[in-house]
Amino acid sequence: MFSPPLLRLAEMVLMQAREQKLRIATAESCTGGLIAGVLTEIAGSSDVFDRGFVTYSNRAKQDMLNVPGDLIADMGAVSEAVARMMAEGAVENSNAHVAVAVTGVAGPGGGTPMKPVGLVHIAACRERRTILHEAHRFGDIGRSEIRMKTVEAALELMQRLL
Repeated sequence: MFSPPLLRLAEMVLMQAREQKLRIATAESCTGGLIAGVLTEIAGSSDVFDRGFVTYSNRAKQDMLNVPGDLIADMGAVSEAVARMMAEGAVENSNAHVAVAVTGVAGPGGGTPMKPVGLVHIAACRERRTILHEAHRFGDIGRSEIRMKTVEAALELMQRLL
């Protein structure tokens, strides 16, 4: 299911977290649990990976991650502000020290001129540290490819935070 390079990247993230005695959580919208999936594909990940939140709907983002509904209404679910709140909410609502969050437009529909298909916001949060954020514009390269590129970018951002 996951490519060997992606599995190696997941192994590196887990190893770095393990060395620092940190637990990881994920908060995923457009990837639907794929980041948690690649992390848990690695044997022994249970000593580092705490949980994954799949918050596909706006209501789930509010209920599970404490993302304010007015923030979603004002900025849209696919926004830097919502990604940051998702990452913070994942740390606050878990036993994790570190979390990565993704929200984006995977397509094929749903894009707008301001938020085109392939736009993904990724945020990584570590307790008592600055939240890292990246916006990626992968383009309309197909739903599966957008999702897999998002998983890779999320793991890379998490690696930078560790």
